[in-house]
Amino acid sequence: MAAKNVLARSGAKPLIMGIVNVTPDSFSDGGLFAGADAALLRAKKMVEEGADLIDIGAESTRPGFTPISAEAEWARLEAPLAAILRENIAPVSVDTTKAEIARRAVALGAAIINDVSGLHGDPALAEVSAESGAALVVMHHCAEADPARDILEDMRAFFARALARAEQAGVRRENIILDPGVGFGKTFEQNLVAATSAGALKKIFGLPVLVGLSRKRFIGAITGAPVERRLAGTLAADLAALHAGADILRVHDVAEHADAIKVWSALVRA
Repeated sequence: MAAKNVLARSGAKPLIMGIVNVTPDSFSDGGLFAGADAALLRAKKMVEEGADLIDIGAESTRPGFTPISAEAEWARLEAPLAAILRENIAPVSVDTTKAEIARRAVALGAAIINDVSGLHGDPALAEVSAESGAALVVMHHCAEADPARDILEDMRAFFARALARAEQAGVRRENIILDPGVGFGKTFEQNLVAATSAGALKKIFGLPVLVGLSRKRFIGAITGAPVERRLAGTLAADLAALHAGADILRVHDVAEHADAIKVWSALVRA
């Protein structure tokens, strides 16, 4: 499914991507939804609450995470992914950096590949998108935080390289979504800039932008709240991201975001 078709599902309305982690060690909900039954129930609930897309991942990307093999990742992912896809409740995104996992997932019916390496990891991952026609989320990241880094310039250069690799592999440009990668190798101040960078990125590249701010550390740094009490901060951050031009919000708390978007949209129209 092309990115333009994913975005067209609800016209001008911002899209909500519900997070289903089938990992034991994700920073917010590790272990809660592992297994096919729990993951399917979570996905169904999210769609009922207003999710337009479901993003499922089987390898944690939290700071300091331990990488796992493709075999271990697929062992966690296959049954939950297949169960959700059989229900055909919403387009499904697979959160992975491995071409082998992405290839198996799109063969089952996944519509989107969400690559947190931003095409700077497995060189074959772009080819999977090109061959399958699956949409591709390209996320910016830095190896480590550097306060001296001009984060917008770094994103411009990073995405330019990624898009060149995608084009070389045959990925259609309209199948690409950008993600500024909040929380991935950035200082607190750089995360604030990245969270509201959608307008700048769209002006440079003309591509839709997804942001993943849900419950992240920078929100806790502002509010002092632990992970389980960051909903209000997340809603504020996501509405700021929408104001800046974001198209897709990747979230844990779907119902609350659906309500917030309805109110925000009404106010914008007024």
